[in-house]
Amino acid sequence: MKIGFDHEKYLEEQSKYILERVNNYDKLYLEFGGKLLFDLHGKRVLPGFDENAKIKLLHKLKEKVEIIICVYAGDIERNKIRGDFGITYDIDVLRLIDDLRNYELDVNSVVITRYSGQPAATVFINKLERRGIKVYKHEATKGYPTDVDTIVSDEGYGKNPYIETTKPIVVVTAPGPGSGKLATCLSQLYHEYRKGKVAGYSKFETFPVWNVPLKHPLNIAYEAATADLKDVNMLDSFHFDAYNKVAVNYNRDIEMFPVIKRIIEKITGEDSVYKSPTDMGVNRVGFGIVDDEVVKEASRQEIIRRYFKTSCEYKKGYVDKETFQRVKLIMEELNLKPEDRKIVIAAREHSAKLKQIANKNEVCPVVAIELSDGTMLTGKSSNLMDGTAAVVLNAIKHFANISDEIHLISPVIIEPIINLKSKTLSSRNTALDCEEILMALSICAVTNPTAQLALEKLSMLKGCQAHSTTILSRNSEQTFRKLGIDVTCDAEYPSENLYYSN
Repeated sequence: MKIGFDHEKYLEEQSKYILERVNNYDKLYLEFGGKLLFDLHGKRVLPGFDENAKIKLLHKLKEKVEIIICVYAGDIERNKIRGDFGITYDIDVLRLIDDLRNYELDVNSVVITRYSGQPAATVFINKLERRGIKVYKHEATKGYPTDVDTIVSDEGYGKNPYIETTKPIVVVTAPGPGSGKLATCLSQLYHEYRKGKVAGYSKFETFPVWNVPLKHPLNIAYEAATADLKDVNMLDSFHFDAYNKVAVNYNRDIEMFPVIKRIIEKITGEDSVYKSPTDMGVNRVGFGIVDDEVVKEASRQEIIRRYFKTSCEYKKGYVDKETFQRVKLIMEELNLKPEDRKIVIAAREHSAKLKQIANKNEVCPVVAIELSDGTMLTGKSSNLMDGTAAVVLNAIKHFANISDEIHLISPVIIEPIINLKSKTLSSRNTALDCEEILMALSICAVTNPTAQLALEKLSMLKGCQAHSTTILSRNSEQTFRKLGIDVTCDAEYPSENLYYSN
């Protein structure tokens, strides 16, 4: 993989800049946008970027940092899913707490925002408190966003309980957007000033990157990633007016800046030090780019991946037509086609060939994978295993120089599993998926040195690109993610079944 980003340089620059900002205050409330861990988007568009860069940065500053996690009560109530993990926001909060503790970071508390007695949110509060985790409940802020006098009063932020903190940097994070991070920061700012303390607010948002051009593929890839939120990158007019310098931000931050500035000035009783929404940010990711051409190409490929993802989500009914059309327009804006992702052609051609051989006008599910050495392999679905399982076995055979004719998994192992699925568990889909086939392979590896050799090559799949000619099951997608394989799918179901489609 060609490197376009210097991770170590970025960590050094970013930690230095945050510490400079905190020196101006007794306490800095730092709103963390995007993903605190497993930032796979950042990793894909900035080759060389560590997906856990943010949490490693906080670990470096752990003596000065504590964490508040926000989650919107409405998201808990409707079981909102975090797409990349396939888990609900409340479960993701639990995962986040565990991960933060593993990095020796202090989790201060969880804030349930816009809470109005939602039953599912109440159950979640009970669950947290009975595990010894502090929970605060914030109601919707009266008067927000236009009535600043009410917002900054005992009827507004004053109604929220004050969260006791002890360290100079308080990071406010969340499972996803719209979780109430900003409101929590400003509420705390209000209480700090009421107590006579000098506190500050800053925002750490990786994308869009303020110091690369507006139409740079890196920033356009961010628009593709947030098409469902209708985020649009814009030039920060406030920044240009104040400093005569061009900076990039996005519509929501620019639209809300005058309101946030007025709220901060009302809280502090003095003019804000921030002249623009870009001023509020502490992001230095742009300074870590070391090869712009590599970043541009990686960003173009990410836009194509987002196109496939949005196409499938539209087919499933998860996003509206406007979101799908938005991503299509982004593709057209950069003159990109789905086939510009090389592995797509390999999968579709093999599927068409199988359809021709079968002489049937039926879907022929195929998964293709591009290995690190440029080799492209395919796997097709069968009665024994699905395409994801087949292609992974073919790939690790390739890495281990094992002949295609050699079977890694004995029928003695496969048959009892299929019988268990069909007869005992009454499953209509008896073909083994990728996770099941890897478990079977690991059992065979105990007595079969060839299977053990192949199993040892699984780590070589990390960073490989894959494409499926049909929509994959959530479980297969998650298995590929755990293996580090970036997979896309055509928006085509593998069968006409509505429930038993995967």
